[in-house]
Amino acid sequence: MSEPSTLSLDEAIALAVEWLKEGRAYDAGAICRRVLDVMPGHPDALHYSGMAAYQQGNVDEAIRLVRRSLEAAPDQSDWHSNLGIMLLARDDLEGAIAAFRKAIELQPAHAHASNNLGVLLRVLGRYEEAEAAYRAAIAADPYYADAYHNLAVLLDLLDRAPEGAIAHFKELALRPGDPNAWRHLALAYCLHGDRDKAVELCREWLARWPGNPQAIHTLAACSGSDVPLRASDAYVEQVFDNFAESFEAKLARLQYRAPELIASSLASSGIVCRRDLDVLDLGCGTGLCGPLLAPFARRLVGVDLSNGMLQHAAAKHVYDELVQVELTAWLQRFHSAWDIIVAADTLVYFGALDPVVAAAATALRPGGVFAFTVEHAVDAASTPTYAIQLHGRFAHCIDYVERLLATAGLEPAIERAELRKESGLPVAGLVVRATRPRNRAEN
Repeated sequence: MSEPSTLSLDEAIALAVEWLKEGRAYDAGAICRRVLDVMPGHPDALHYSGMAAYQQGNVDEAIRLVRRSLEAAPDQSDWHSNLGIMLLARDDLEGAIAAFRKAIELQPAHAHASNNLGVLLRVLGRYEEAEAAYRAAIAADPYYADAYHNLAVLLDLLDRAPEGAIAHFKELALRPGDPNAWRHLALAYCLHGDRDKAVELCREWLARWPGNPQAIHTLAACSGSDVPLRASDAYVEQVFDNFAESFEAKLARLQYRAPELIASSLASSGIVCRRDLDVLDLGCGTGLCGPLLAPFARRLVGVDLSNGMLQHAAAKHVYDELVQVELTAWLQRFHSAWDIIVAADTLVYFGALDPVVAAAATALRPGGVFAFTVEHAVDAASTPTYAIQLHGRFAHCIDYVERLLATAGLEPAIERAELRKESGLPVAGLVVRATRPRNRAEN
């Protein structure tokens, strides 16, 4: 490959595109800026500068540059589709829909734009339009597994089980080595009352891939047998490493609220944002809580099992330290070390909360706060403590949470809230703020 300084214009743009595919956003942006220094309005350089900015997390600049590229070259269907993805990251759903529709208008067989359009229409409850968009994506690309999956989810939501099962089978046939495809079909069987078939499928999955963490966990969720006290480290790491690239975009579509609910709970506790506290983010993921916690922190540390998620958290440049480790064992090392500990949608992968609550209580300083969310087991009669759900997360009874916190010497304030949407339906949750009393006797 020639040095950038010796490349022709077309070669420079091609190199920028290749670097973007390799994740070298900084280098791609730099070479595009050099082109723009010579030709300030060059459409390709503007567009791929925008793509580089987006990969680096600068969404507003990305949108600005991509809009400029489309002013110069309005007939580029892929560019309109890229703009739609960026607008979605800014929660501009209607703007994203308009961009995807423009991409499809220019290229009716644009499978990705049709699929993304369907996802947004489903979120907005426009199910008939969403189904049409998914089917258009499949017509454009009959081997598009994501479109089959999204169509299956919609059909499950609409209680059209036989059609949904066909779509799930198509997804599995297209990616038989993908654990998510097996899990999706198993959950579809469960949702429509055929747990025996789901269990049979999970056992076939395990026979093909012995020891697969997702297969083991899904079998426990579907059968109700051999349910672990918490999801295994291997399961969590595998799921979230695979999920890291699309995590934030998917949560945006689910109207995910846990970080803002945590931040609101901390604000109502009376803690002042003076950047003078030691703050720990357990299960920090891609760092969605980081910007909300930074105003409190003189030191902000994030902990997660998934290296893929931590790489995205590092790109936000708000954490002083990021640690890849199992959180309970790591937390048990500390005594009166933290002013704030948060766990946003992290403890949903724990059934028994006793060890982590006890560790947090010890790790907090007097007056410190442990704030977290869990999914709410609404039926306390059938779930007196916690229960694994079909999707593999755990739900917890409010009485169980209150008892644990009291036993650990923490003073709880618990609110019921909607954490996000799932298959178009609200997910009931608990937003918990537990304070270590200032007069608690030291051990």
